[in-house]
Amino acid sequence: MTPVTGRIEALTFKDGFLSKVAHDLLIDLPHFELTTDGTAVEGRFVLTSLTVVGVMRDGSLDARGISERDRQDISGNIQKKILHTREHPEARFSGTAKRNGERFEVRGGLRLLGETRELSFDVREVDGHWQGEVELQPTRWGIQPFKALLGAIKLQDRVVVRFDLGAVKTDP
Repeated sequence: MTPVTGRIEALTFKDGFLSKVAHDLLIDLPHFELTTDGTAVEGRFVLTSLTVVGVMRDGSLDARGISERDRQDISGNIQKKILHTREHPEARFSGTAKRNGERFEVRGGLRLLGETRELSFDVREVDGHWQGEVELQPTRWGIQPFKALLGAIKLQDRVVVRFDLGAVKTDP
C-alpha cells in the first residue's frame, strides 16, 4: 500500500431563522493517513486536527470573515459538542476503488463516533491526483446538527468533504 498526501477540507452550511448572522464554514483536516494499492483504500483521519479556515461567501473563501476568538469557539464546539473527539479522536475509512473510464468508483465504510456507515462516491484522476467530494449526512452517524440560540441558528444536516490527493499510483 502506498501512502497518499494532499488536502482534505469540509464545508458546513448554516440554517435556521437567524442564519443571516451565522456562517458557512471551510474547515481543514491537515492530519490524515491514506494508503492505496490502486484498488484497496484505507484511511485514518485525525479529527482533533480539524481547523476552521474561514467563512464561505458565494462559493469563495473569506479567511478574514471570522475573528480568531470565533474561530477558536467554533473549533471547540466541533471538538467537544459535535464530534466528541475526546472519546473519538479519529475517523476511519476502508474500501475499494474501481476504475470506470476516467473516474474511480469508491465504495466502503466510514467509521465515525463508533458507528460505521457505507459510502460511495466518484473520484476523478487529474494529472496523477485523485480529486472529488462526498456529501455526508451527520445524523447517519448519530451526530445531531449543532444549534445555538434555541435553534434560531443551526447547521444543516450535511457536510461536503472535498479532497485533492496527490501522488496516487493507480497501477497495482
